[in-house]
Amino acid sequence: MNTHPSHRKITTHISKNSEMANQRGLHVVMMIITVWLLYGAPNTHGWGKEGHEIICKIAQTRLDETAAKAVKELLPESAKGDLSSLCLWADRVKFRYHWSSPLHYINTPDVCSYQYNSEFSIRPFSYKTTKNIGEKVPKPQFLMDFVFLRSQGDCKDEDGEKGRCVAGAIYNYTTQLLSYNTAASSKSQYNLTEALLFVSHFMGDIHQPLHVGYASDKGGNTIEVHWYRRKANLHHIWDSSIIETAEADLYNSELEGMVDAIKKNITTEWADQVKRWESCTKKTACPDIYASEGIQAACDWAYKGVTEGDTLEGT
Repeated sequence: MNTHPSHRKITTHISKNSEMANQRGLHVVMMIITVWLLYGAPNTHGWGKEGHEIICKIAQTRLDETAAKAVKELLPESAKGDLSSLCLWADRVKFRYHWSSPLHYINTPDVCSYQYNSEFSIRPFSYKTTKNIGEKVPKPQFLMDFVFLRSQGDCKDEDGEKGRCVAGAIYNYTTQLLSYNTAASSKSQYNLTEALLFVSHFMGDIHQPLHVGYASDKGGNTIEVHWYRRKANLHHIWDSSIIETAEADLYNSELEGMVDAIKKNITTEWADQVKRWESCTKKTACPDIYASEGIQAACDWAYKGVTEGDTLEGT
């Protein structure tokens, strides 16, 4: 019996929302396939451990020969060539790299849009080139000076420093990765291994709608609801609970089954949409597109009809 103010069933079919930026050379790394296969609402997205692993597993299979070689060269030996094994690294390192926490999300001023002019200038900062990932370092200077269209833009941290959000981070670390195997790379002070791991993770984060959510509720983190009988905040449900339920109900809790199903749909049911997902007219990346779609999805699905204390279910 439901004892909560509202009992909301999320009923639909398996769905997706993917974006990729396919540029020359190593930039194919940006082809992080942000596919949402959730037994929830249309365009329902969630990325906990399993979500990020799925993204990286699929992305690595879609790299061209040059990019695949670069990824294997940049990964530490402990990864054994498997990008997905370190796709959660950016979450784990937040406790050491405290400065990186704001790079996982964007807070919008409680409106269903995200707009900015992504023109920026490069300002290299000093960073050790090493595969010793996670080494404690001071907060680096960010690479971009953004020119924003509205209120200096939504891409800023709590101190108001511009460019410090997930969209800015994607620009930043993609720019670093594009220096790999170039004449300048031998003199590079960037840690390109960490740049790869940051990009791989942030491309997942920016496609989870509540990582581009309202500032007033911290992307759903302060909205307490229930997923079936378990109490959780709305952000956690979209990060982890929905995809875990789908994995258990549809694939006997086997991650590889979900990965295979998504890969099959990319080449069949969604094949006519792949070119659009790959389209990016910028030389670096197109996170402004992803962020705009993310906040719209948050308004259309994650926030819609939800109030404190609701019970949410997938059927």
